[in-house]
Amino acid sequence: MLEEVERWLAGRSWSAADRSLDQLLAAKVRSGQTVSVVLPALDEEATVGTIVEIIRRDLMSDAVPLVDELVVVDSGSTDRTSEVAAAAGARVVHRDAILPRLATSPGKGEVLWRSLLATSGDIVCFVDADLREFSADFVSGIVGPLLTEPEVQFVKAMYDRPLGDGAGGADGAQAGQGGRVTELVARPLLNLHWPQLAGFVQPLGGEYAARRSLLERLPFPVGYGVELGLLVDALHTVGLDALAQVDVGVRRHRHQDGQALGRMAAAIYRTAQLRLARGHLVRPRLTQFDRGEEGGFVPRTTAVDTEERPPMRDIPEYVARRAA
Repeated sequence: MLEEVERWLAGRSWSAADRSLDQLLAAKVRSGQTVSVVLPALDEEATVGTIVEIIRRDLMSDAVPLVDELVVVDSGSTDRTSEVAAAAGARVVHRDAILPRLATSPGKGEVLWRSLLATSGDIVCFVDADLREFSADFVSGIVGPLLTEPEVQFVKAMYDRPLGDGAGGADGAQAGQGGRVTELVARPLLNLHWPQLAGFVQPLGGEYAARRSLLERLPFPVGYGVELGLLVDALHTVGLDALAQVDVGVRRHRHQDGQALGRMAAAIYRTAQLRLARGHLVRPRLTQFDRGEEGGFVPRTTAVDTEERPPMRDIPEYVARRAA
């Protein structure tokens, strides 16, 4: 298995600099493929506008028409996320307006699943809306192999994830210390149970692109487990050699507190457990503790994401839209 991973790393890991924009545009014209970019957003008014502006300026101009469609899917923001995104030039769609006959579930995966109905590109690229110091390489880098390598169907971004906001020191950024749930939960799970996927540097990263023809065949966990679920299911659906990763440099974003990380970890474990046994958890809930106002610890129990959406090709509205 180690030899297979090393072979895959040598043949399916690239840098964003390996393909120029001219090469990508030429490949796009030859293949006739279209590209949609989706930004799932929840209370991201501070960052979503800049990301939209950069994508439109660098990848949607007359000179560089790499991206055909840019959609921000608002999953219930209470701030000005929608207004800021629209002012920057994105098409903004509210999560609840997509497939309204189905009540929405909270969670990122729900938004990504519904976005397939709100977009039309042959290639769909997902980008988190909380990125700071954003570069268009995040999009062009991961879309590149899908345009130039016909056998590739799913591409993840890989990058450094510093923990903190500074440049170093006691209060500065700690190089390589971001992605705590990846290192403590996801990477051990993948290495133990899906060792073919051990070569992915950022298996939980929110920046990835795939062919619509693959995404519409996959179930989507509605919550934090969506990235792990899609990666594992893509492996079983199209095989390791159809998966790839591209180095896009450094990813800086808002970090979650410890309890949020615990909820993420529980959802990711649940997602893995479902795929290992298609069974059920005895107790799909997570109890955490806060210091009470009068001293002592107060338990707080929340549900672990247990719902998954079916492959989009099983949804009548999607089938009718594609046929039209």
